[in-house]
Amino acid sequence: MMDYIEYSLSWLFANSKGHDAKLFSKGPAFSQFPELTINLECREVGPTGSQLDVEHSADGVGGFPTLSWPTASPEIKQYLLINEDPDAPLPNPIIHGVYYGIPATKSAISAEDIEAATEQGTLKGGFRYGKNRRANVNIPPRPLLGHEPHRYFFTLVALTEPVDPGNLSLLPTVEEMSREIDGKVAGWGEWVGVYERK
Repeated sequence: MMDYIEYSLSWLFANSKGHDAKLFSKGPAFSQFPELTINLECREVGPTGSQLDVEHSADGVGGFPTLSWPTASPEIKQYLLINEDPDAPLPNPIIHGVYYGIPATKSAISAEDIEAATEQGTLKGGFRYGKNRRANVNIPPRPLLGHEPHRYFFTLVALTEPVDPGNLSLLPTVEEMSREIDGKVAGWGEWVGVYERK
């Protein structure tokens, strides 16, 4: 019965997709960097635009895909990672994850990094997380049944200055983060995973 209701909603909102103009990387903080500058990869899944495995979705264990990028240049002090779905039938992309304070010494993030530590807002990878749609660490992909493929954008942002937690909530929103990084962006990379529930 629930599948039928969900499929009916998918049909009703079939044309409510593709809110790419509202992606995080389209914000004012990126005005000096309209194009990608960092090669963000996910070797366990494939090149950008590849189909995510069931195990990376809410239908499986919801494992975070391992992402990697080149070693930071000296001007990069920190990284930020945003995960969002612009194909959800809502006015704005769904925020699946906000991860900040990622040390410049890191050149990869795996599922083990994206696990909550003992202190609220911190992760085992040595950085912090912000507020997603469910106010948890990570929302695995789970598009509406029959709503065709959804794209999950993972956007890595290199910063010339560290994020100041004093300017942010304990679990900052993507809007707060957009304001905080304005003027600090040194470049960015993007990897897109695709998932569909038929």
